[in-house]
Amino acid sequence: MRNLCFSILIVLTASVSAQVRLDKPEMYLGVNAGVTESMIMFNPAIKQGLLMGFNGGFVFRYIAEKNVGMQAELNFSQRGWKEASGLYSRQLDYIELPFMTHIYMGNKNRFFINLGPKISYLISEKVLLNNTGVTTDIQHVTSVEHPFDYGICAGFGLLFNIKGKIIQLDTRANYGLSDIFADQKKDYFATSNNFNISANLAWLFQVK
Repeated sequence: MRNLCFSILIVLTASVSAQVRLDKPEMYLGVNAGVTESMIMFNPAIKQGLLMGFNGGFVFRYIAEKNVGMQAELNFSQRGWKEASGLYSRQLDYIELPFMTHIYMGNKNRFFINLGPKISYLISEKVLLNNTGVTTDIQHVTSVEHPFDYGICAGFGLLFNIKGKIIQLDTRANYGLSDIFADQKKDYFATSNNFNISANLAWLFQVK
């Protein structure tokens, strides 16, 4: 699965690499905020619902070629998991840096696709609910062992230029390629990687 994700990312990025350069590059700065729905892809599997959280941060976009540019962000992102039993949930707070290819169609108003890699670092974790009583389950009694996370993200959205005010809506899926818990043969979980989707609203302004 992880090799497949990287292969798809490389193919899609390469397919837009040869484009017509713009006479005047576009540069944007802005802020974004939204909600996340998260889970952890445990193996052995644990039945879960989606844990709601917040994400937001800063956006930088640079477009030097027609229909293709790059976008980097610096975000605070809440992730974690909520078990289907309703007895346990934990929130994981990350600082993340996505670095994405930005593909768009349109001029004033645009449809766009963002995709690329991202890196994250865990800054805190908090048990939101624990009604399990005396539990020895690994995911309940073990703190995150791998705070550094890397993965891929992809999504799409709409940008509206309303009298010079730029507003955009987008949705994104984020798949972690690293595990939050130890994953050696002697360890209980073979995988424990982050997965989340987000919906965001952003305000951008074009730098002259």
